[in-house]
Amino acid sequence: MASTPTPPPLLPVTNPAAAGSSPAAGGGSDAPIATPAFRLFLSRVSESARRSLSDRRPWGELIDRSAFSKPDSVSDATSRLRRNLAYFRVNYAAVVAFALGASLLAHPFSLLILLGLLGAWCFLYLFRASDQPVVLFGRTFSDRETLLGLVGASFVLLFFTSVASLIISGLLVGGALVAAHGAFRMPEDLFLDEPNAAAGNSAAQGLLSFLGAPGSGV
Repeated sequence: MASTPTPPPLLPVTNPAAAGSSPAAGGGSDAPIATPAFRLFLSRVSESARRSLSDRRPWGELIDRSAFSKPDSVSDATSRLRRNLAYFRVNYAAVVAFALGASLLAHPFSLLILLGLLGAWCFLYLFRASDQPVVLFGRTFSDRETLLGLVGASFVLLFFTSVASLIISGLLVGGALVAAHGAFRMPEDLFLDEPNAAAGNSAAQGLLSFLGAPGSGV
C-alpha cells in the first residue's frame, strides 16, 4: 500500500491590512484623518483669546474713581489716552466688544442676519473642501462664482439692512467710552515697562492670528 503524501509545512502569513493599520507604518492612505478645518479654527480662536486675555489688567484699576480728573489741555488728554491705551488695551477691547454685542443683541433680527451671513462664509467658502464644489438647483458653482456670490450677498445684507448701522453704532459707542475713560483717567500710577509693552503688542497681534486659513498651517 502506497504511503499517504506528507502535506507541505504551513508558512506564516502576514496580514497586509493589519500591518498597514499602524500609524507609523507605510503610506499616507493609512495615516490618521486630519483635524477638520472648522475644529482647528475654533481651537485657534480659543488659544488666541486665552493668550491675549492673559494680559488683561484688573478691572479695579480701570474703575478706580480716585484716579479720575479733568485733563488740563487737549495735549494732556491725548497723552493720557495714549498711555492708558497701552496699559488697558485688553480691557478696552473687551469694552468695545461688549458695546458691539449689546447693540446686536438689542436687535435680534439683525443678529440672525449677521450669524447667517457668517455661517454662509464659513461653510460655503472658508471651510469647504476644495474637492467639494457648491451645487445649488442642479448647477455647480466654481470657487470664483461662490466668492462673488458671497461678496454680493454680504454687500446687500450689510448695507441694505440695519446690520451695518448697528455694527458702526456699537463700535462708535465703545470707542467713545474708551476715549472718555482714557482722557480722564490719570496714568501716573500705571507702570508699563518696554518689555511688557512689546509683549502686549505681540499678544494683541496674536488675538487676530486665527484669521489665517486653517488649512494653510500658518
